[in-house]
Amino acid sequence: MTAEVHNGMSAADLAGVAWRKSARSGALGNCVELAALIDGSVAMRNSRFPEGPALVYTRAEIAAFVAGARDGEFDDLVG
Repeated sequence: MTAEVHNGMSAADLAGVAWRKSARSGALGNCVELAALIDGSVAMRNSRFPEGPALVYTRAEIAAFVAGARDGEFDDLVG
């Protein structure tokens, strides 16, 4: 990585990280991608705009989100 990691930074500045998306993602490229960062945080980007902004979360924040998704806390957002 060539820049200090912060929310809203260009995902292009996170060179060398391994971005990955869910196997449930659609074929149209409308996916959220995640990457583990060297400092232990997790970056998130929109696959339609791979050089756009990246949101950076702590592992605890990602764990809380995933737990909520598993528990159905966001089901009302997808119809």
